[in-house]
Amino acid sequence: MIRQVLPPSVEQIEAARRVIADHLVPTPTITLSLRGRPVLVKMESLQPTGSFKVRGALAAVDASRRGDPNGAVITASAGNHGLGIAYASSVLGVPATVVVPENASAAKVKKLGNYMIELIQFGSSFDEAQVHALALADERSIRFISPFNNSDVIAGQSTVFDEILLQAPELEHLVISVGGGGLLSGALISRDAHGRSDIRITGVQPTESAALYHVLRGATMAEVEHRPTIADGLAGGGDDGSVTNDLIASHDIPLVLVPEIEIRRAVREAAENNGIVIEGSASASYAAITNDLVDDATSRIGFIASGRNISLELLLEILQEPLA
Repeated sequence: MIRQVLPPSVEQIEAARRVIADHLVPTPTITLSLRGRPVLVKMESLQPTGSFKVRGALAAVDASRRGDPNGAVITASAGNHGLGIAYASSVLGVPATVVVPENASAAKVKKLGNYMIELIQFGSSFDEAQVHALALADERSIRFISPFNNSDVIAGQSTVFDEILLQAPELEHLVISVGGGGLLSGALISRDAHGRSDIRITGVQPTESAALYHVLRGATMAEVEHRPTIADGLAGGGDDGSVTNDLIASHDIPLVLVPEIEIRRAVREAAENNGIVIEGSASASYAAITNDLVDDATSRIGFIASGRNISLELLLEILQEPLA
């Protein structure tokens, strides 16, 4: 059963800022030329775990430690959130269990194996891994940390937008890849707190697995069809009743869908033309901008390069694909 969660409080946001400042260096926001257009890029791919997810993980594990110094935590993840929890558990001294699907990204599973955590592979989807993790949390009486439906996680993700505002005050439109909605929710909360409603935000999901897009149009998670996508960090994301659903719906944020072929092309283009490695989840935003899927022609636009954890085999495959 999914836990009912409230939006993060001011106290949770401040606690998240403190622990993240203690353990992470702000990632840069740089300007890249995407098909001749200058685009601001927040380089969260440079995080120690290769993804922004480490922010929310640090905030949530720290909150758990403050509530129970001897307590363990458990999570379910497609990979990047699990890496964040693994990193947070190592620097904060909290035992952790990470449950990932059996078909999780090999690159992310390999990296998880480098941490002193209990790693469990279960099920063929994030949903199945999450059900197993929730059952273990109840059985062991330990805290479950959702990748998105958790107020401390959202508080941690809000710090991405905090940094962007300091580094690129000229930003007018931010494009954000969306799975369960933790990063998008955090950005909206930070935008509200800073009184920057003038900055437009657009969410992006892969056409092949766009749970939130359909849920916000009246579907239930069980009714959403999921097909394979290289944007594995966005695939199958979301829960009925998640606090992120309400937060995003209340802000009336546009969501656009990106075809799989354009996500793959964006991975290749980012590497060949811009010299950066980004995984499918991050390249969905890149593709939305370069293919004019976002309603914007003139404003100073940017996106979050949310992660770099793509397997070498998949990256080589994409780099060798025909351009047509």
